[in-house]
Amino acid sequence: MSYIGVFKRYETKFLLTREQKSRLMNTLKGHMKLDGYGRTTIRNVYYDTPSYELIRRSLDKPVYKEKLRLRSYTWTEENDNVYVEIKKKYRGIVYKRRTAVKCHQAESWLQGKTGQPYISQIADEIEYFRRLYEGLEPACFLSYDRESFYAVDGTGLRLTLDENILGRDYDLSLTDGIYGVRVIPAGTTLMELKTKGAIPLYLTRFLNENGIRQTSFSKYGTYFTDFLKDDHIHSFKGGLLYA
Repeated sequence: MSYIGVFKRYETKFLLTREQKSRLMNTLKGHMKLDGYGRTTIRNVYYDTPSYELIRRSLDKPVYKEKLRLRSYTWTEENDNVYVEIKKKYRGIVYKRRTAVKCHQAESWLQGKTGQPYISQIADEIEYFRRLYEGLEPACFLSYDRESFYAVDGTGLRLTLDENILGRDYDLSLTDGIYGVRVIPAGTTLMELKTKGAIPLYLTRFLNENGIRQTSFSKYGTYFTDFLKDDHIHSFKGGLLYA
């Protein structure tokens, strides 16, 4: 797939049961196809301050919020390219700015151990973000299995299905393996609709007929609330789940 560094869109989230997902797959036939990424396991490391300023602010549901993360779509080694991303949300619109950097350079840069690896508009914005939030450090590793679809009618609609969402607050490198605690129950799917405008009628009808309602679910936010906020994570370290 071609590399895209800037996104601006609406992102709407829904939680599906196993049965609802099965009915959805039938509904998508003739409307959407798997994209070039297809089915993959996405790995993310979210950065935050020692007091978790970014995620605490996000959970307060402000008009404007932002996050910083590293992302890869495959098994990653130190010299592989990964994405450094700033994700912002303002009045319901999501803006994402990202740039590709070698993994070891990205990790060193974001923790302030080395300088900005190169000059570009997006890299400058990331550097400003890094300096704005003092003490940024890796805070949470999140992985999930994703199926990505695109609309065949050329409208730009995208749909993703995430399952097996695992999180941890240690071994915070994209070069580490896939393991952690479950963030959503087994058999549950997080669906995201990514649009530039309205949701198409056939999907609106599907949601209504199946009683599926929009949710404000956040992977990092849910992990923080369930396992970090009250230090509950320590009781899980002896019973990890592996993908």
